[in-house]
Amino acid sequence: MKFTRNGLLAAMLMGASLGVALPAAAEENIKLTILGIGDIYNFDAEKGRGGFARLNAIAKAEREANPNMIYVFDGDMLSPSILSGFDKGQNTIDLTNIVPFDLAVPGNHEFDFGVENFREKMAASKYPWAAINITGPDGMPMEGLGGVMWKEIEGLKIALIPVAQDTSPEVSSTGDLVFLPTVDTAIEAAEKARGEGADLVIAVVQTDQTNDKQLFDSHAFDVIISGDDHSYATAYDGITAYVETSIDGKYIAPLDLNVTVKEKDGKRKVRWTPVFRFIDTAMVEPDPETQAKVDEFNRKLDESLDVALGVTEGPLDSRRNVVRGEESAMGNLIADAMRAATGADVAIANGGGIRGDRVYEAGSTITRRDILTELPFGNATVMTEIPGSQLLAAIENGVSQVEKGAGRFPQVSGMTYVFDPSAPPGSRVVELKVNGEPVDPDKLYKVAANDYILRGGDGYGALGGGRVLINAANGNLLANDVMDYIAKTGKITAKVEGRIKRVGE
Repeated sequence: MKFTRNGLLAAMLMGASLGVALPAAAEENIKLTILGIGDIYNFDAEKGRGGFARLNAIAKAEREANPNMIYVFDGDMLSPSILSGFDKGQNTIDLTNIVPFDLAVPGNHEFDFGVENFREKMAASKYPWAAINITGPDGMPMEGLGGVMWKEIEGLKIALIPVAQDTSPEVSSTGDLVFLPTVDTAIEAAEKARGEGADLVIAVVQTDQTNDKQLFDSHAFDVIISGDDHSYATAYDGITAYVETSIDGKYIAPLDLNVTVKEKDGKRKVRWTPVFRFIDTAMVEPDPETQAKVDEFNRKLDESLDVALGVTEGPLDSRRNVVRGEESAMGNLIADAMRAATGADVAIANGGGIRGDRVYEAGSTITRRDILTELPFGNATVMTEIPGSQLLAAIENGVSQVEKGAGRFPQVSGMTYVFDPSAPPGSRVVELKVNGEPVDPDKLYKVAANDYILRGGDGYGALGGGRVLINAANGNLLANDVMDYIAKTGKITAKVEGRIKRVGE
């Protein structure tokens, strides 16, 4: 049977008059909120901004405003902070358990107190931890750590892809855990989830912005929620939405997705548009339940931490860019204290272990709180004996990533060095002297360090293989060595004096 145009129109009108159903596209609109947080170390606010009480207030309000909320954590809370130095991060678990995450991805700092401590903290959490790229040495998933999480919200099939930072073994105490490549593993999992029918694929990752860009450019994801860089950022290119989640919960970026689902002739099409929101937590009223817990923690800390140790004669600089790229009076103080406590020939303090990120002006009174803020990891002072060739290799490692602001940068005592940051990594040290004399590659030197870098952390494998004179079990807490060093004289005379120079200085 054939229809002319007019005949077809007549047939359609006839069908309508007879009540015959005609094919139509079913459409559904769904609002989804994704709230991400990461790199939250300090339990209390700083100058009225950030902290867990404000974070929990926001999470509660967002969930009440839209039950279709996905609340995720993208790494780093167990360490470092003053309180974590005492309780190995339990305070952060207690505070996040008040408003649990839907999913938490471990950052490198989740392993600062070792793998067993992370297992304990996972067990104490009222929410699931997951990372698809962490396995045991046998290739099997780490016990207690989940993989891809599927959620269904109003018929939407959502795949959450949790991925950890693959450089974690270099910067933390990950034991024998294996970390698969962050980017490749994430993209592969996203493509698989898409093939299994995911309407939305959301990456929850702890990795730097170099990797973030690769994930973003892959267009394997609808949304990427990322931590690690301590910055706030959002982006959208018409395909993928991206949020970098700031530090210490200071600035929060809820992401709303306005999702349209159309079904026609058995085919399903999902479209969405993002709405980025910005919350300055200085404008947020703290959650009362959480604040009560925070106040309790503060009372306990105040009793033991607000004890004066000594006065600094000159300024002390522990800003991140300084301790990771040049000589610092704070770095000198810490390295000198390590050498004095052990009787070593030289001492190395990795800049990434110095965390205060501030300047103490001349005449400042330094307290126990200040030192524990600067050295929150709970590392022990250790000493090994190695030949000068290995000492040189250790310093080469220390300056190998200075342009990246890497935490391996060496603050030193008992030695001086000159380096050329423009030279290839591994051949940047132009001069290394111990006690004023050129390093002897065959001579044995006693080297004080913290137990983390002696184990090869921050790439310091060159410190290994020597005769360990003081191990972690017998060494003092590094922070205690520094506090004792200051208390003996009641003053701090450390200053920048030419221990570290760049070529041309």
